[in-house]
Amino acid sequence: MAISIEKQLEQYTLQHPQEVLLVAIEVAGESDEILIFKGFSSSLVRPTATDPDIPVLPNDATILTIDRLMGPYQPDCPHYLERQISWDEFSHRLINP
Repeated sequence: MAISIEKQLEQYTLQHPQEVLLVAIEVAGESDEILIFKGFSSSLVRPTATDPDIPVLPNDATILTIDRLMGPYQPDCPHYLERQISWDEFSHRLINP
């Protein structure tokens, strides 16, 4: 069984605990933002289930962009390390760290 994109991104944040990923997605024509930090995902738009086994990033989601931020996330004053990374570019980083 292949590892989900959400789990791949969570693993990335476990390997880079100083970073937060802000993932802009689209699901069924609706936008969402997923925050991933130290192996956990949370939606900034929709309610997030308390059960960590329920995915926050649906399989049918389209990843629009990924931003890398310095953790912890401070919405009033975010510290961006890199912005607007495409999924194609970021996925290569997961394969070739």
